[in-house]
Order: sequence, then structure tokens, then C-alpha cells
Amino acid sequence: MADSQSLRLVFASATLHSRFTEYVAECLHSRGFSAISPSTLDFLSALDCGINYGAEIARRLQVSRQMVSKTVKELCQVGYLEQREGVGKQKQILFTEQGERLMSMARLVLADLDQVFIERFSEAQVGEIISQLEALTSLLTTDKELG
Repeated sequence: MADSQSLRLVFASATLHSRFTEYVAECLHSRGFSAISPSTLDFLSALDCGINYGAEIARRLQVSRQMVSKTVKELCQVGYLEQREGVGKQKQILFTEQGERLMSMARLVLADLDQVFIERFSEAQVGEIISQLEALTSLLTTDKELG
């Protein structure tokens, strides 16, 4: 049976995503953000900079509203998020100053990684890898029936 390139790509991209979030979480943890984890980063990366709502976050992450509510409550307790009264029953979910510092530091860690990748490969190669991954993503997003 022939190896599937698509299967290899799925595993490679999942591993890459895991390594990115693990690396960034480790760096943030060492810089004083003790409540951060890879799963916390995944959750926080789904939030917009301004006002967020639980239902939108749940749709984006494809999880239940209950899971979002539980995670938001935990992140409020550690000081990364806050909730405010919104329209109707929906509460607004926003980053606190500490949460904004966390996300800013995460972006700096990623910028440092950019330099590592560029030094190891080249800016052009890194750009080409990104373009190819975006093209594959687009193909799977727009072509529901590929075969």
C-alpha cells in the first residue's frame, strides 16, 4: 500500500502546530506567565483584540458554549480575561491588561522564531512554505469535492 502524502502532511502540520504552541507556552511560562499552557494559547488565539462573545468563540473553535464558558471563567480567575455585561444575556469577553501583555509577548516570541527560521532557511524559503500551506488550505476550503 502506498504512503499517503496527505496523511504525512496532516501529521506533520499537527506536530508543527503542537511544537509551536508548546515552545511559545514554555517561553511565556519562563517569563512569568505561569498560568499559560499550549491549550490556553490555542483558546486565546481564537479571540479578537476587542470584544468577543462566547457563541462566536465556540463557533470558531468548534466547541460547546459550556466549554467556552468554563475556560473563560478560568482565564478570568488568572487575570488574562474579563467579562462585562453585554446586550441581552451575552457577556462581553475582553483581554485584561495582563492578557494583552501576554499576547504581546507571544507575538515577540513568534517574531524571534521568524529570525531563527530565516537564518536557518531564508526569508524567501519561509515565505514559499507559508504560501504553499495557504494554497493547500485554500484548496481544501474552496473545493468540497476534490475527486
